Amino acid sequence: MFRPSFRPSVLKRSIRFNSSSSKRPIEGAQKKAQEALASTQQAAGKAFNTAKQALGPVGERLGGLLGSYKQPVFYNLAVARELVKHVYRAESLSPPTSIDTVRSAYQTLWSRASSREYWVNAIRSGEIARIGVYAVEAYGLYKIGEIIGRRSLVGYNLH
Repeated sequence: MFRPSFRPSVLKRSIRFNSSSSKRPIEGAQKKAQEALASTQQAAGKAFNTAKQALGPVGERLGGLLGSYKQPVFYNLAVARELVKHVYRAESLSPPTSIDTVRSAYQTLWSRASSREYWVNAIRSGEIARIGVYAVEAYGLYKIGEIIGRRSLVGYNLH
């Protein structure tokens, strides 16, 4: 009754080309992911052996305690290391070059925190809102660390 608008050979050809072209990027991505995993595992193995040699019998015992968790732990540490590297580069961070730099930064913080004039000026200029946001951020990071350390959202697990 109704005739198809395309001939079957045209449909077969387009289906064949569509299916073969979409597999290539997927295969390439899978290959890259496997290579990244292999290099990460190799680096983790080297780091584990180095730590084992440096720590001696304690390192061997620690490696034995990790058991089957050794690979996932080292993989996650490698991922975290790469993430920190990206953030470090993106934010153009640099470590302090001398102890005097660290000392002067803490002296500035302490002198501002203990100065009544600084707080009066901060309230007048509206800078107190920014200081409050920084304080809430610091408190939030502290609480996240507490939750991770306890491995519980509220209280400690007593079991």
